[in-house]
Amino acid sequence: MVDEKIEMNNDNETYTATGSSDPQNLQELTQYVQNLLESIQIKFQNMSDQILSRIDEMGNRIDDLEKNIGDLMTQAGVEGTEK
Repeated sequence: MVDEKIEMNNDNETYTATGSSDPQNLQELTQYVQNLLESIQIKFQNMSDQILSRIDEMGNRIDDLEKNIGDLMTQAGVEGTEK
């Protein structure tokens, strides 16, 4: 009944969920679907965490860049603009 392969790819990992045995009844099918959805949810949570981590890292880099630009402007004797 369920003999399909589902793959999710990103730059670093390949996720595969393969139905190794056909569910024989509604209970087995329900369990299979729940396991598949849990697996997908975990993968999306991991990707979400990676994205948030990269956004935080980018924010820190922007803050450092603004500070360095301010320091260079001070060294050059240029007045910074008020925000």
